[in-house]
Amino acid sequence: MEKGPDATQVESYGSSDPPAKPGFGTKLKNHYKRFWWVHVITTICVVLLITLILVYVGFPRIAQSGVNKSTLDVQSLNISDPTPNSFHIHQVTVTSSSSSYHPNLDAFNASLSLAGSVPYAQILIPPVHATKEATAVVDQTVQITDIGAFTAYNTALLDSVEVNVTVAGRTGLHEMKFPETTVNFNKTVTMKGLNKLQGFNITTFQLLTVPDPDGTNMIGNVYIPNPSVLTVAMGNVTMNNYVQGQYIGNATLENLVLTPGDNNIQMRAISDQLKVIQLIESNYTNGILPIDIIGNSSVYNGQHLTYFEQALATNTQHINLNVGQALAAMGVKIPPKM
Repeated sequence: MEKGPDATQVESYGSSDPPAKPGFGTKLKNHYKRFWWVHVITTICVVLLITLILVYVGFPRIAQSGVNKSTLDVQSLNISDPTPNSFHIHQVTVTSSSSSYHPNLDAFNASLSLAGSVPYAQILIPPVHATKEATAVVDQTVQITDIGAFTAYNTALLDSVEVNVTVAGRTGLHEMKFPETTVNFNKTVTMKGLNKLQGFNITTFQLLTVPDPDGTNMIGNVYIPNPSVLTVAMGNVTMNNYVQGQYIGNATLENLVLTPGDNNIQMRAISDQLKVIQLIESNYTNGILPIDIIGNSSVYNGQHLTYFEQALATNTQHINLNVGQALAAMGVKIPPKM
């Protein structure tokens, strides 16, 4: 049977190849054409998330790290106008930082304490622009928040070669366009102490033949070295004098202001001259008395400053005083012991 032309044409069409499938690149291209807006939003969200992490997590950590690595040095410390519960402070400090950032720190209240102890006072630290070296001046009247802690601080300052003081508080930090962050300011500063007043001495003195109306029968000059940066007003400081445990009188340094370096201070003393002569006649025939000097009182504007008094009471000065020579200058001759 012969085939018609229609059948031949149908057979020819049935043998054609199917269309090629699109490749991965084509699919990816088509995907981005279709869903480009999803990827734009995703990219924006990721960038925003990273930015927020840097601003609200990274920057505060960087700021705190910079504060932690900075150092604080006390250039001068002046304590004046003391009362039983307060004092005036004028303090100059320098904060040093090697950071490439130079933020601004807000003014803040900072507690002062002997390292490892409870705070004894609080000061207001002024705003600081934290450059490589930034100077801050504190000048204010301070209320003592813990008398026991302040007494311990003064005792350590008097008795030690060095003393560690902690300055602690929280403040706002600003850097460029970053939002304000709060940082902890916690620095322990090592300062030179008074080192037990080593070198203390009575450099000159004379006995008075006629006592002054207040009973003073001895005047002289006291030398007190101060290796620290501290200037401190202590008022009238009275010290008791002993020889082998026997009380022989007291000496007063009026309106004492101890300054850095060498201090030469006038002294007025009331001594039991009869007991002194008896001691020389019995045990110290060479006229040289080994005297122990112990702080007794500190009075400013008629008020006792217990935080100074208790500190002074812990420190005993030992000197050898040629009283026999002073008595001879008065015409009093001590016969040698037989």
